[in-house]
Formats: sequence, structure tokens, C-alpha cells
Amino acid sequence: MTTNDQLLIDAVLAGDTQSFSVLVDRYKDLVFTLALRMIKHREEAEEVSQDTFIKVFRSLNRFKGDSKFSTWIYRVAYNTCLDRLKKHKREQQVVAIDEYTEHQVKTIDNALDAMEKDERKQAIQNCLQLLPSDDSALLTLFYFEELSLEEIADIVGLTANNVKVKLFRSRKKLTSILRDRLEPEIIEHYERERR
Repeated sequence: MTTNDQLLIDAVLAGDTQSFSVLVDRYKDLVFTLALRMIKHREEAEEVSQDTFIKVFRSLNRFKGDSKFSTWIYRVAYNTCLDRLKKHKREQQVVAIDEYTEHQVKTIDNALDAMEKDERKQAIQNCLQLLPSDDSALLTLFYFEELSLEEIADIVGLTANNVKVKLFRSRKKLTSILRDRLEPEIIEHYERERR
């Protein structure tokens, strides 16, 4: 895939704009998903996605191949989202965090495992919408897009260790929301089984 991306990039740089539409088709869903998680508004996420690909097209000659092309596109999308959020200076809903232990985070994870796959995915998606943009983006990149800590660090401009710490904090916030929203019986059932 990476070699294939590079062939398409070379073709675009040589004047074949049709090859760019192949790259857009390949990455449009990933970019839109990230934008939607950060912006939390469908129409604006679509605009941010378009802006992202315009920026990618204009700066394609600056892609050096130091990282995967997908990582580079994610970085452009992430920064475009941040620019949009700064422009609108929207107030993000702040989630109160109680002190959660590792055990409590794992309990929520295991309770989610007990749910049907689609139901679990929808519950998480709904709760992600309640998180601040940065938290939602990190969790999306790590859990849904399954990027490594190093890839995420490259996208958001932090070290892998910082990403790991931020991911843990984001999971605690998500756990707080899930704990309020999940059926208490699911958690109680799991805790009874552990005794």
C-alpha cells in the first residue's frame, strides 16, 4: 500500500491529477471520521475534510516519505481540525473525572466486552461525542484506526510517552462517561462474577 501510495504521489506530481482522486478515495473515510470526532458537526467535518485534501494536494511536493503517507494525511487533518476549532473558539464540554483506578477502567472494558459488538460500538461512539476534541481524536486514532503510539505521536506532534499518558487520561474520561451511561447491571454482573 505504501509503495502504491508513492506511485500515485509521483504520478500526481508529474501532472496526473486523476491519481489524486484515487488517494482521496483511499483516505476520505479516515479523514472524515477524525474530523467528525474532533469537530462534532457533520457539515463542518465535511468542510474540514475538503480543506484537508486541498492542503494535501497543494503541499504534496513536501511529502518526503519519512513517515507513512496515511500518517502524513492524518497530521494535516488533525491540524486542520485544530485550526477550525481555534477559529470558532467553541466551548468544549468538560467532563468531570473522578479518580479511577486501573481496576475500574478494566471493569468498564470488560463490561463493554460483554455487550453485543454493534451495541458496544454505538455506545462508545455516542460517548466519544461527549469528550473534548483532543481526547476523542486520540481514542479514535488508537482504538478505531489502530495506529501505533509512534504514528499518533507523529500526527499530533508529541512524544510517544506523552501520547500514552494522554491516552490513559482520555480513557479515564471515557470511562467516567461510560460508567454513567452503561446499564449498571452489566457492571454489577461482571463484578459479581469476579468474586
